[in-house]
Amino acid sequence: MSDPKGIRINKYLSSAGVLSRRKADEEIEKGNITINGEVAVMGAAVFPGDEVAYKGVVVGEKQKNVIYVYNKPLGLVCTAKEADKDSIFRKLDIPEKLIYVGRLDKDSQGLLLLTTDGELANKIQRSRNGHEKEYVVRVDKEITPDFIKGMRGGVPILDTVTKKCIVEKQGARSFRIVLTQGLNRQIRRMCEYFGYKVVFLKRIREMNINLGDLKPGQYRTLTAVEERELRRMVDEGSKRE
Repeated sequence: MSDPKGIRINKYLSSAGVLSRRKADEEIEKGNITINGEVAVMGAAVFPGDEVAYKGVVVGEKQKNVIYVYNKPLGLVCTAKEADKDSIFRKLDIPEKLIYVGRLDKDSQGLLLLTTDGELANKIQRSRNGHEKEYVVRVDKEITPDFIKGMRGGVPILDTVTKKCIVEKQGARSFRIVLTQGLNRQIRRMCEYFGYKVVFLKRIREMNINLGDLKPGQYRTLTAVEERELRRMVDEGSKRE
């Protein structure tokens, strides 16, 4: 049975995978949202049969959100397609308008989540929710026990101290690290603090999603089991806010 009060416009746009609720409110303020050709106002309701448009493009009702796992190759950047010739979106043949979840810089590779679900992306990226990201890293010289201990205990960078984290040595110059925050170039800066330079950095896991055997440039959709568990973990994290 239809809701006699309709659906609030920001919720409608979020459910359609077009904008997060916060971003939708911003776009409403700018006059970029219309309902049946009329500029929408904050708190307006959408009823069955109404035509909603964002910047002149009609929005379909409750489009199914999609989530992809992408193995970002070296040399590509997480920017809008129009912003950079090396944007990941210039290399992908995915039809949906996607958001990347947690950027990887040009010199880093590995797992990147891509989705049409703005609210999900925002919740995953909130560092206070403590979502895990796992990386394998290689540095330019032999790793010492003091380096591992220092990396685990918290490193002063960017006017703060990093959270304690899991760090395990894997080879003479390589280690595995699990972070629950996402500071700018965090791992590289942490290593530089101890006099090491990162020569290889690859993200292999985000929360419950593993990169697996995806080759650079390849992508796949999440399985139903993966998506269900991911959303459960995100909801649990949001309850702690």
